[in-house]
Amino acid sequence: MNQAHIRNFCIIAHVDHGKSTLADRLLQLTQTVQERDMQAQLLDSMDLERERGVTIKASAVRMQYQHNGEDYIINLIDTPGHVDFTYEVSRALQACEGAILVVDASQGIEAQTLTNVYLALEQNLEIIPVINKIDLPSARPDDIAQEVEDLLGFPAEDMLRISAKNGIGVEDVLKTVIEQVPPPKGDPQKPLRALVFDSHYDAYKGVIAYVRVVDGGVNKGDLLKMMANSTKFEPVEIGIFTPAMTPTTALNAGETGYIATGLKTVRECRVGDTITLFNTPAETPLPGYEQVKPMVFAGIYPTDNDAYGELKDALEKLQLNDASLVFEPENSQALNFGFRVGFLGLFHMEIIQERLEREYDLDILVTAPSVEYEVVKRNGEIIRIDSPAELPDESTIEEIREPWMDIQIYTPQDYIGAIMDLTLKKRGVYVTSEYLDAKRVILHFEMPLSELIVDYYDKLKSVSRGYASLDYNFKEYRADKLVKMDVLVNGEPLDALSIIVHRDQAYQKGQRLVTKLKDLIPRQMFVIPIQAAVGSKIISRANISAVRKDVLAKCYGGDITRKKKLLEKQKKGKKRMKMVGSVEVPQEAFMSLLSLDED
Repeated sequence: MNQAHIRNFCIIAHVDHGKSTLADRLLQLTQTVQERDMQAQLLDSMDLERERGVTIKASAVRMQYQHNGEDYIINLIDTPGHVDFTYEVSRALQACEGAILVVDASQGIEAQTLTNVYLALEQNLEIIPVINKIDLPSARPDDIAQEVEDLLGFPAEDMLRISAKNGIGVEDVLKTVIEQVPPPKGDPQKPLRALVFDSHYDAYKGVIAYVRVVDGGVNKGDLLKMMANSTKFEPVEIGIFTPAMTPTTALNAGETGYIATGLKTVRECRVGDTITLFNTPAETPLPGYEQVKPMVFAGIYPTDNDAYGELKDALEKLQLNDASLVFEPENSQALNFGFRVGFLGLFHMEIIQERLEREYDLDILVTAPSVEYEVVKRNGEIIRIDSPAELPDESTIEEIREPWMDIQIYTPQDYIGAIMDLTLKKRGVYVTSEYLDAKRVILHFEMPLSELIVDYYDKLKSVSRGYASLDYNFKEYRADKLVKMDVLVNGEPLDALSIIVHRDQAYQKGQRLVTKLKDLIPRQMFVIPIQAAVGSKIISRANISAVRKDVLAKCYGGDITRKKKLLEKQKKGKKRMKMVGSVEVPQEAFMSLLSLDED
């Protein structure tokens, strides 16, 4: 196919602005999918994606369309919609020349809309703004078009007004893509360079790499290699998405499709890598590749120790499809054997937890999430830790650095005061604010990731009645007065309950945690002291009183020495019991770490 007749584009939008619905209408309009095979959110193949209305995995589809009597191939790349998957979105955008920006006619511009627009502008994509959901009673298409014009500079009168749900104006979107999105610019004569913008694991074909061929071409018998790690392979199959995988003999410059590599793990074929020919490789890979680093860490333990092997198998299977998921075995005094798992963010963690429970039928306990800290020792050595249990002795530490984030909050101006108050309580630092229009404002803050991941998002939605939207990205590691707070139950430190806190907040957080644990841990036959400690200093303590048996019930009077003798005997028994007795800590205790801030 002539490159001039190929168009590669994607759809970018905030969660629930109608991205997947518009993709469905385009598939119907181009008759890529027959009516009998059609279903809502066709490109979202996972049940979780359908339920939550958010795309988690990128997908691609080739459509054919006739415009002004000429045939065109239009490749649509459907990108994830959540902030946790920003790197995957940036790679998918690099595989395109244009982007349709979908804005809800009743909601207007929100956090991830703007983030994805900036990502698209960085890749020099042609952006086509589209106002969707014009059929809603609360729709304000002209106001929203003006908002987009004020913010991004596109003329409001030129913006398409559509309803993806009812199919209104969808054909105009397709024609605009053909007319405004430039064709691919790759050189068919150069050595092969193909960008991997997503991948998944297939039990029969190994890792399937979703690729956009930038230069050269690839044929079925070619010997290929990954440029980042020099992994050599011969493709099992080459093909295109229609949207099912359809084998072809070759992929040429400008085309989008897949290469079944036969590789056994997604780690050998990472998103953003470049595929080239093994015998005549390209000199330089495509720019922008980086290894995705997890930002949030949590311990995952089976509630039944016998299920440890099943949990390990389940995590390995999930890792086959998700190279950003990292885990390693971990042993806890309170929870026995489990895994320390790294995630891209809280949403990613939620998805993995739900998949483990639903797809693999596992009963698991997930500890409170933590972040990765940089510890500078007195001898100059810098180590990274993602669990408070790994923190070295306090006397050897020069300083502890924690990750700080740039956060942007989009909100109606009525809620500015409540959002400011909430953010400053969470150690946030106000930077600036920008007014989108007379009613809506963007607030910019800097904030520690450890405060952001706990319950900030829920509280933000609560104080803004659901109107505020949040976006964040990593800024830097910053040193602060951070200390490790241990929790001792019956004199024994529980590593799974240890947290790293700011020294100024240690006393209040220790008090609140001890009070919560006192209510959550069941009473025993002996007194259980619960203590919060920073180093060797106890900062808070509470006792869980013992369940007592009335040993004096049978004494109807008589000499006091007899009663004293019985009480002394009971006291000795309880002392012996306390030495050998163990305290069962319930699951709720570990989750109590998530809500230590004052309501």
